[in-house]
Amino acid sequence: MPALRNYHIFISHVWDYDDDYQTIKRWLDETPYFLWTNNSVPRSRPIPSRTNAELRKELRERIATSSCVIILAGMYAAYSDWIDYEMVTAAAYEKPIIAVIPWAQERIPIKIRQYACTMIRWQSSSVVQAVRNYAIDKTV
Repeated sequence: MPALRNYHIFISHVWDYDDDYQTIKRWLDETPYFLWTNNSVPRSRPIPSRTNAELRKELRERIATSSCVIILAGMYAAYSDWIDYEMVTAAAYEKPIIAVIPWAQERIPIKIRQYACTMIRWQSSSVVQAVRNYAIDKTV
């Protein structure tokens, strides 16, 4: 059997909606024959930065070494300066952005529509297939 590709994934999310992040993470963890490295910043392991400039630098480095960026496309993302920064940074590094539309969500923030290479529904199989289809090998 050939070696599995290791996808380096940055999941952009708002800590107030940590359950959505945890669900995506669990889906990726539980997928058979799927290897991934979590480049995200979970609520349980915040970046120990003292300034916004240090935090931006760390986020840039994590996104630069990612195969793709997953954005949770809830309407709350429209009001997050950090998600804006992560999308702009991903676009600058030409990283594919996969927008995951939360369950029963009808509206998607315009900013996410502009940056996403694909928008998928809230299903584990859709997330995994989108990563397989869009993630790139190139890292900085």
